[in-house]
Amino acid sequence: MKIGELARETGVSVRLLRYYEEQSLLTSHRSASGHRHYTAEVPTVVGHIRTILPCIEGPSPDIHPCAQNYLQTHLQDFDTQITTLQRSGTFLTNLLTATENFRTSSP
Repeated sequence: MKIGELARETGVSVRLLRYYEEQSLLTSHRSASGHRHYTAEVPTVVGHIRTILPCIEGPSPDIHPCAQNYLQTHLQDFDTQITTLQRSGTFLTNLLTATENFRTSSP
């Protein structure tokens, strides 16, 4: 999606989206003509930025309580996803090992 579409979808100005990109909060891919293109996930990222940024206080990484629960919930979600992926990886490793063992032991 182009930057104008992203601005319309998120309600964030084009200028602010460019600022987010300058601050490395967003990434885009440039077309041959130099236009910014964003992936389908970027509107969600913009929503996260809009939720968290107002809760940062001062130059240090001090987070206002308004964002602490939000961040804690997402951290727990990440931990759950990581655990699920690790279990899936272990399952696939065991399956591949069993398959290889079966093939090498078969006549």
